[in-house]
Amino acid sequence: MEALTEILRYSFIQNALLIALFSGISCGIVGSYIVARRSVFLGGGVTHASFGGIGLAYLLGLNALWGAAVFAVAASLGIEYFERKGGIRKDSAIGIVWSVGMALGIICIHFTPGYTPDATSILFGNILTVPHSTIVASGILAAIVLIISIVWHRPIMFSAFDVDFARSQGVHTGVIAYSMAIITALTLVFSIQAIGIVMLISLLTFPAVIVGTLTKSYRKIACWSAVVAVVSNIAGLIFSYVWGIPTGAATIFTLAVSLIIVKMLSLYLNRKTLRANR
Repeated sequence: MEALTEILRYSFIQNALLIALFSGISCGIVGSYIVARRSVFLGGGVTHASFGGIGLAYLLGLNALWGAAVFAVAASLGIEYFERKGGIRKDSAIGIVWSVGMALGIICIHFTPGYTPDATSILFGNILTVPHSTIVASGILAAIVLIISIVWHRPIMFSAFDVDFARSQGVHTGVIAYSMAIITALTLVFSIQAIGIVMLISLLTFPAVIVGTLTKSYRKIACWSAVVAVVSNIAGLIFSYVWGIPTGAATIFTLAVSLIIVKMLSLYLNRKTLRANR
């Protein structure tokens, strides 16, 4: 607690806490949808594809964030389109956009004249350097994600678990799928600078898996995944300040340890319950 009080004196730490809050909310809720749909690697494919937009933006002298957003949305919609139309298998489409995006980004950064951007901060993130504009955009996105998750709760849940059943209930699964594809892409893009391309998929996956160990209710998983993601982001920020390690890595390590603890406790309680019933 003393460490948290001390670091809150700095404005850049306050900004980091805000992006930790906003990205945690968005990633927790969106991650619940992705995990329920068994499309975890969709997040990885879209995130790595956005690296192509970042590299191209650097080469053309444009805003890297918006370059990433365009590529991420295009990749996410493209994967969703091919999955629904059956032109290319989903895993194949993810592999294609993943590799092509990374390759294009590397080539563009290589040919960028003058100062070469630090690829390490892009790949592994730096929550302390997130600009104010990105924080505002992340806050707006978090509010949109919250509203959509409340208004469209049942259609999203039906579409995530069983598309055929959702369609039989009159749910416009195409609208849900493409809308969530765009939201997923934007959530990933606005979290890249904080967590990094390489480790962002973990922030989508770990919270939902941790909460899913304790409950099977989609509503509870979505709500508590956001809480777990936010707490882990803040804990990672504190650990990185105290021990001088990268924030993204500290956050993911916190989530990994939390998952191990929750799994062990769950196994222990299950065994205790079985013994009591014998």
